[in-house]
Amino acid sequence: MHDLAFVFAGFFVGLVVGLTGVGGGSLMTPILIFFFDIKPYLAVGTDLLFAAFTKMGGTVKLARAKVIDWPVVLRLCSGSIPAALITLYILHRMGPASSTVQGFMTSTLGFALLLTAAATLYKALRGKSAPISVVKGQEKLAAKPRHWSLPMLFGAVIGTLVTLTSVGAGAIGVTVLMVLYPLLPLPRIVAADIAYAVPLTLVAGLGHASLGSVDWPLLASLLAGSIPGIWVGSHLMTKTPERVIRSLLSVLLAYAGFKLIAL
Repeated sequence: MHDLAFVFAGFFVGLVVGLTGVGGGSLMTPILIFFFDIKPYLAVGTDLLFAAFTKMGGTVKLARAKVIDWPVVLRLCSGSIPAALITLYILHRMGPASSTVQGFMTSTLGFALLLTAAATLYKALRGKSAPISVVKGQEKLAAKPRHWSLPMLFGAVIGTLVTLTSVGAGAIGVTVLMVLYPLLPLPRIVAADIAYAVPLTLVAGLGHASLGSVDWPLLASLLAGSIPGIWVGSHLMTKTPERVIRSLLSVLLAYAGFKLIAL
């Protein structure tokens, strides 16, 4: 019975991801903690690999459509992957199941959800954007950040946050990238955000697996639900009020964030 509930949870998260593009980590981790009473370290570790596998398909699709700006992805990865490895080393030294680490993970997850809620609401109010193409002759300029070091620093912050909470590479990432790359159209920013999240969540997820922080049967059940969920959501995207869904989602994420901080 529990396995079926996990499949339905995966389907629900996949559906929302397909409808809105909001990162699954901001939904799946609190669902696992609140509704299924999964320990935070197991919820985070399992969700990281869940995110890696679900975003992999999207990245392949975006790469085929040639909408991923790979220099942007590489700059972000140069900061996020080392930060993820350092965070994993610290978790290994302290023990992911220790009460201190569990408390820190829960509080950090709460703050990450509040940031995601704010970023999701901002995107909902801003509405749909712009063309997918860059103005001809400005391709290199559009893929150039405000300063060369900022994507690396931002990547390091997100790498740490994602490894600790499995949240951060979605709505937060998109919002910050909009500031770092003001000339890059929003669809290309979203594409870069999805692409760099794959190696980051894969490295962080496999690192958690080496610490025993991944529940493999749970992961299989979640993926069994999420894959059809994303397919259904992406096909319903044009028929649903995206702004309303994002606004409601931001309220739910804020509620979950406050609840986690209060634990």
